[in-house]
Amino acid sequence: MSGTNEKLPSVLQKQSLFQVSPPELVFENFATQEVSEMVLSLVNKDKFPRPVKVSMERSPHFELMCPNDVFHIVPPGTSSPLRIHFTPDEMKNYCHELVCLTARERIVVPIRAIGARAILHFPDQLDFSECPVKYSTQKTLLVHNIGNLAADYQLSTQSPFSVVPARGTLGAGDTMQVTVEFHPLTIGDHSGSLAVCCNTGEKSIQTNLHGEAVDANIGLSTYSVKIGKTFINTSNYTTMFIENRSNITAHFQWKTFPTEEDENEEKRRQCCLLQPLKEVPPDNFIEEEDTEQEEGSSEDHTALLSYMVQEEMEKVQEDPMLFSDDIFSIEPMEGEIKPNCSAEIKVTFKPLEALGYLSVAYCSISGRESRLPLRLRGQGQGPLVELSCRALNLGNIFVNTTYVYEVTLMNHGAIDAPFTYIHTTANVGYCFKFAPEEGIIAPGGIQTIQISFNATVAGRFEEEFQFSVAGSPTSAILTIKGRVSEPEPTLHFNVNELDFGDISFGFPSTKTCRLTNPSPVPLSFKLRMSDDGTQPAVSSFDQIRNDSDPSWTEGIHFYVEPREFTMNPRQGTIPPQGHQDIEVTLCSNTVMEFYRTMLVDLEGFGSGVASLSITARCLVPELRVYPHMLLYDECRLKVPYERKFLVVNDTHLPGCYGLVPQKRMEDTPVFYSSPQPCGIVQPHSIAEIPVVLEVQTLGEHRSSVVIGVFGDERNPRSVVLQSTGRLADIYPVPRLIEFGRIPALQPNSQTFTLFNEGLVPRDFRIETVCKPHCYIIEPREGVIPTRGKIPVTITATLDDTGLVADTVQLFIGNSLWTTFMLVAVGTGTKIVTDKPFVPELSLGCQFR
Repeated sequence: MSGTNEKLPSVLQKQSLFQVSPPELVFENFATQEVSEMVLSLVNKDKFPRPVKVSMERSPHFELMCPNDVFHIVPPGTSSPLRIHFTPDEMKNYCHELVCLTARERIVVPIRAIGARAILHFPDQLDFSECPVKYSTQKTLLVHNIGNLAADYQLSTQSPFSVVPARGTLGAGDTMQVTVEFHPLTIGDHSGSLAVCCNTGEKSIQTNLHGEAVDANIGLSTYSVKIGKTFINTSNYTTMFIENRSNITAHFQWKTFPTEEDENEEKRRQCCLLQPLKEVPPDNFIEEEDTEQEEGSSEDHTALLSYMVQEEMEKVQEDPMLFSDDIFSIEPMEGEIKPNCSAEIKVTFKPLEALGYLSVAYCSISGRESRLPLRLRGQGQGPLVELSCRALNLGNIFVNTTYVYEVTLMNHGAIDAPFTYIHTTANVGYCFKFAPEEGIIAPGGIQTIQISFNATVAGRFEEEFQFSVAGSPTSAILTIKGRVSEPEPTLHFNVNELDFGDISFGFPSTKTCRLTNPSPVPLSFKLRMSDDGTQPAVSSFDQIRNDSDPSWTEGIHFYVEPREFTMNPRQGTIPPQGHQDIEVTLCSNTVMEFYRTMLVDLEGFGSGVASLSITARCLVPELRVYPHMLLYDECRLKVPYERKFLVVNDTHLPGCYGLVPQKRMEDTPVFYSSPQPCGIVQPHSIAEIPVVLEVQTLGEHRSSVVIGVFGDERNPRSVVLQSTGRLADIYPVPRLIEFGRIPALQPNSQTFTLFNEGLVPRDFRIETVCKPHCYIIEPREGVIPTRGKIPVTITATLDDTGLVADTVQLFIGNSLWTTFMLVAVGTGTKIVTDKPFVPELSLGCQFR
């Protein structure tokens, strides 16, 4: 069997040799304790006899009426019948399976028994087709229980569909009616499902619901009502119609808000305004508490107030929010319109002021998704005053010259018109004078206004001047425009072009030009460079301050384009017949050829009145580093050694270089650093990079060092440090003896240790170089034992103040082995007494 199972995946891809009929055995309409039988046919579709093994697990309810788990030979083209008996204990569902196994395939036949159940017959789909929006359409379904068990059912659906009754019991074989209602609130296709759940525990039945909501043919005869000019405190009206050309009875209401959501928001706002009344503390009822016996306690008043607020909130919720306006009114406010009929609507307008009034009433009507807007317009009539001309063009005039003009105010109304000039200081408004500035114009009368103008600033202008009229919502507006001119301003540069030539990346280069003003008036200018960025450029002098900047190897990352040009000064005022020297500095962070234009804007006259071409070519000099490998030979562990790289610049441009700092780990075998990692190498010159190396482990080491060139991040210079770490047989610890601040002429001691890691004892001698008389060394000479150590004490008695440094020499045998440093700072004075002055100095008696 294991071999058969291994071949089974490939065999399954071939055509099956056996056919099972039926593919599933289902026992129905059975009785308890009675035997039911079904026959399964196993057909051999091959041309040769085939063995097949039939097996079925033991079951108290299902029995295979042939030998179980044995092979049967089925001749070609014939079938072998298999009989299965089923004996149920109770009316419920049962399941089992029968397995047919050949040398090439395994066939599983499911066996099921279905007991008594309720089966509700519902249609698969219920289509309402086209229905009016905001209108209820109903359809009735006939439901039949075709099962043999009573059904406790529950029906559910989703908006805009609803169903009644939603739950109940339907006996076996009985029928009932179910009403499904479709009440859409929006137009368009609406889909849902009617879910039927029964007590049998089986999967619920789903009936697809569909309906298309459309706007009914209902509308207004007009959507805008405009009532003619009406005098204040009088009324005027007009009529319009609501037309129902549909087959439904439509109910309408005139509303204040365009949507139901807006109405609900207003109700919530009004309820929130009532809420604080519930929180009025009992202290506000002090007067009532004084008469508590007659009117009740303060708690009763609080309860009464809460009840009153609740009543008011209920009134707000019940308010239909019909149209309400102080100026416009509509009659009737609500009603019904029979199919294919219309309703006449009267709109009344009563203005309170001489203003233009605009309002909107919304008609909420059955069969239409959106409320139909009716725009209401009316004009309140007040005094009628206008100017003889609304615009006055003064043309081309000159500075510091007075001009006089006249306009007329005319009253075309039937009442007096008081007017007042409204002062303005905007732009050149202060240069205008009006006379008279106020007065009263009789009905049908006129008033002449004299205008004087004296400009002090050149340029174009356009100003509005207003005369307010009492009782009129709008002012009489006079627009005055013109141009005040002076001698034409001109500016020019002393050169046609600034050519920077070749410049080096990150090195500022400055050129000078002169801007001249030949006109007789001072001119205020601003300079700007075309196509320049906003983020400041990075110079080499800033770059060398940070050797860990990632731009050495990754380049400069700008969030916006760099600002590579600077002008000094960038703006200013040039006096008449004067000039201004301009310094233009280019610090390029882009390797490219520059073709830019420096533009001059004149304040009050225009932009780009003068220009100057700028050309340049930015390059990165080719720097070479020597040697490619820096040899440190043998190095004692953790002892610093210094060598130097040479940076050679054979070009005509300066270059900027930086040694990228080492990323050290705990197990890094060699530490290297530089006291001067970054610098600038001038054209045709050489610069030095000192590199201090300190070997941490024994053996040969090759350390890669990266030297970046500013602006050439894609080609960093890679060099190598080669060193060999070894141990010193004899060495002092520590190698720097620091006394710190000590008094002069007073002894102070420090201790260090000599170590011998060799295999033989060694003779030693210690001497100081500069001032041996100031130091006492104990022991000064002796023998360091094999793999041993000797503590040494140095006592310093300084003969001077200030910084004192000396070299300590260690001799092994007669050879100088190593040197190390001694440092101290002398304090106090170099003069001392043989006896102390304290606690007192007695000079005794002295005689002349």
